[in-house]
Amino acid sequence: MQRGTRWILSFCLLAICAARGRTQVPDQTKQLSRDIFKQLIEINTTDSVGNVTTAAEAMAKRLRDGGFADGDIKIAGPNERKKNLVARFRGTGKRKPVLFIGHLDVVEALRSDWTTDPFDFIEKDGYFYGRGTEDMKEGDAILVTNFIRLKKEGYLPDRDLILALTADEEGGSSNGVDWLLREHRDWIDSEYCINLDGGEFEKDKDKRLLAGIQASEKVYVDFQFESLNPGGHSSVPSPDNAIYHLAGALARLQSFSFPLEVNEITRSYFERSAAMENGQLASDMKAIAKQPPDPAAVRRLSEVPYYNSLLHTTCVATMLSGGHAPNALPQTARANVNCRIFPGEDPEEVHKALERVSNDPKVKISVVAQLTPDGKVVPVVPVPPSPLLPEVTQAMERVLGAVWPGVPLVATMSTGATDGKYTRIAGIPTYGISCMFFDKNDNREHGKDERVGVQDFYDGVNFNYRLMKELSSSK
Repeated sequence: MQRGTRWILSFCLLAICAARGRTQVPDQTKQLSRDIFKQLIEINTTDSVGNVTTAAEAMAKRLRDGGFADGDIKIAGPNERKKNLVARFRGTGKRKPVLFIGHLDVVEALRSDWTTDPFDFIEKDGYFYGRGTEDMKEGDAILVTNFIRLKKEGYLPDRDLILALTADEEGGSSNGVDWLLREHRDWIDSEYCINLDGGEFEKDKDKRLLAGIQASEKVYVDFQFESLNPGGHSSVPSPDNAIYHLAGALARLQSFSFPLEVNEITRSYFERSAAMENGQLASDMKAIAKQPPDPAAVRRLSEVPYYNSLLHTTCVATMLSGGHAPNALPQTARANVNCRIFPGEDPEEVHKALERVSNDPKVKISVVAQLTPDGKVVPVVPVPPSPLLPEVTQAMERVLGAVWPGVPLVATMSTGATDGKYTRIAGIPTYGISCMFFDKNDNREHGKDERVGVQDFYDGVNFNYRLMKELSSSK
């Protein structure tokens, strides 16, 4: 009898533990989040034919219907298709506001590539499908849902909460965060920023591995390698050939590695990640986290492309063109070299390093200029990492402990680029916190049949709701 009672109690305890972290979202909020998610996916916001303004206006209506005053909602941008949404949840003003950002635009998607229509919101086999389900309309839906939920609950934060949903993170010439900082800094000025387009929460099937907080990211810069030549008839070839000059420079680049770089964020990443690995990999991660890092460990980890990207500035050829006729010596040969520069490193020093590596006066290397909508060149500047503010990390630890006990918080540096670079450059510390788990072995962002787990989405709604309250409640 006692044994049976103990078995029943143990079973109940296991059931309770298994249920922890599962969605605690009320049914009404759960339905609202799904409806908003569906609405966003089915608004085409690609740069080619889509319209970000339509999505911004749709979310503004949702917020108004949820109780937000017209004066606390702004829609503005540099042109009719690329308007941004900014909404303010007013608090007591005891502390400086927190900004939450997400981008509304998505990358291109061809119907012929997909199993389903990429702009239809499909729920199938435990997943939501559609362009933007992973990058990043799920985050937009989570933010809008929780702003409405908190408003309807009558919640009074001790600081304003600001929501900015913006254009052209994926490309285009009208980046919304950059535009807002230049034109309306006061709308989004804040103590720090939470960016749902970063800080991946990783899982492997049903096993939750870590919760990332992205406090740093690399700087995106394109360089053009160009070789020019008078050309001539192909029947009279010469070693002085534009394609050969370019090929030689690119071959030298292929075998070049930029110097090792380690900062507070990457050191913390390797130190925490070592506890989740074993064998040589765990030992190498620990050795990287030491000061100074062990050179042999650096060499071994650098053989893995992802770890190499965390440890170095990287530059790689991504596009190639040359020649004008099959029977003529080439007059031009060009390549695009994409660099992801380690935070804090001067882009001009990378430019000089590429010229040294090229080692050919007949190959000219220049920065591919990024332009503002009015045609001005956007300067390439270093992006500083954000300090790991205890207020943010401790709030994350508390919510993780309540929702996913045992899942470690790991500071990360993104090897890609997000809108966080604009806020960091502007002096606003920025933290990528996706709030929901993605399977590390099933990454479909920017790809065909993009999808996200249904339960993962609802868990993200719950986590973000709790985090917002942790960040805006006086202790």
